[in-house]
This record gives sequence, structure tokens and C-alpha cells, in this order.
Amino acid sequence: MSKWLLRGLVFATLMVIVRLLQGAMINAWETKAGLISVVLVVAFAITVFVWGVIDGRADARANPDPDRRGDLAMTWLLAGLFAGVVSGLVAWFISLFYTTLYVEALINEVTTFAAFTALLVFLMAIAGVALGRWLIDRKADQTPHLHHGDDDRADTDVFAAVGHPGAQETSEIPTTEERRQDQP
Repeated sequence: MSKWLLRGLVFATLMVIVRLLQGAMINAWETKAGLISVVLVVAFAITVFVWGVIDGRADARANPDPDRRGDLAMTWLLAGLFAGVVSGLVAWFISLFYTTLYVEALINEVTTFAAFTALLVFLMAIAGVALGRWLIDRKADQTPHLHHGDDDRADTDVFAAVGHPGAQETSEIPTTEERRQDQP
């Protein structure tokens, strides 16, 4: 199972649970509908944020070089889109049998509500990823990293594309003073 699909399934399920809780709680305490909705969405957002922090920390530990890290933005964008559409469909389907659930028409659920869920998941996860990477990077060694040999991203790496075959990589860049001394 791909990373985005796992995250999408988890957060689609969690959003359906949030919507079910929201319906039941608002029916029990009608005057607190706004507060209930805000608290449930914030709890959902915090869960996404925490998973994002865990992802960011794991990625920063696995790849100390920031240029070689995974593209977690696309992972979380796909997860958010999947979670939004699927949770909208499931909530709409449940509303056919459980009429006290607060849902709109099918087209609204898979467009407007899905867009809200996707945006919420994406923004909170990317904020978490950034924090998680920063927490690891602030303690990391700040020396430059060398890239040797065949890399799994050689087809998308700009420097691999312009490198000369057989050229030897050096880790030292001569200073201006050293360049002047080398000239006649």
C-alpha cells in the first residue's frame, strides 16, 4: 500500500467518525453546534499535524541532506484529496440511513466538503512536516553532503544531468586567493 493511500484511508475514516460525532453531539446539544464543530475539526487537524511531524522527523533522519529528501508534499496532497472525496461519499451514503447526520447533496459532499478536507489535511500535514524536519535539522551536522555513485533520483537530479562522465568530484572549492595563486 502506498504512503498516500494509507494516510488517505486513515483520515477518511477519521473524518467520517468526526461527522458522526458531530451529528450526534449537535442533536444532543443544539445550542453548542458551533463550538462542537470547531472542537471536532481542531482535534482532526491536530491529529493530521502530529502525523506530519512524525513524517518530517522520519524523513529528516533517513536523509540528512535536505536535497535528497522525499516529496512529502505530494504524498500529503494525494492523501488529503483521497480523504476528502472518500469521506464525503461515505458520509453521504450513511446519511441515507442515518438521517440526523449533517450532510449536503452528493455533489456538494464530493466537491466542496472534499476540498475543505483536502486543504485541511494538506496544510496541517505540511506544517507538521516542516516542524518535524526542523526539529531534526537544528541538531544536525552542518557540513555539506557529497553525492557519489548511482542515485535513485539520477533522472531528476539537475547536477547528475550536467555532470561529466568520469569526472572526479571534489569536496573543496578553491577560494579566490587560491585561484589567484594558481594563475601565472
